[in-house]
Amino acid sequence: MEDSGAILYQISCLKEMLDQVNEEIESNIQVTREIESEMVKCAEFEAALTTRESLLTKSLYISHFEIDGLLSFIADSRNSLKFLEEELSCLTTKRDEMLKRIEDKRDGFTKQCFEFQREIDKGENNELVNLLSEKELLENEIHLLDKKNNALRNSMSAFVEEILEDLYTSNAGNTI
Repeated sequence: MEDSGAILYQISCLKEMLDQVNEEIESNIQVTREIESEMVKCAEFEAALTTRESLLTKSLYISHFEIDGLLSFIADSRNSLKFLEEELSCLTTKRDEMLKRIEDKRDGFTKQCFEFQREIDKGENNELVNLLSEKELLENEIHLLDKKNNALRNSMSAFVEEILEDLYTSNAGNTI
């Protein structure tokens, strides 16, 4: 019996040791679960950071693309500005030359007019005086004809408007 008591005692000791091992295993399982929970949180945090990194990288590439586009635009704008400044300089030079030629021609024309008037004042060119008088008469006649033509147009317009109004009135009466 002593042997069975010793065996029971050993079994009891083994059971206590087994219970302690089970408690330690339970404790380790709990620690493992906490570690796994923390690992899941870390994985989620890492995924969020990866997503954020991806968005920031995308934003960086978009910004680089926009900056490259703006730099290209600036370069093109500067080239265009340089070209336009050169064009403007050429046009200014041409305008100045043209104004000088016009001024020279105007001065020449003025001199010719003064010479012409001197010749007319001398009375040497009666035919020209007659032609100028005839020209003035013809211009007056043209002016009078223009007035008559305008008056005729106005009366024709009034007549056409009156006819159209009558037509509208008669059509309005027919549709009722």
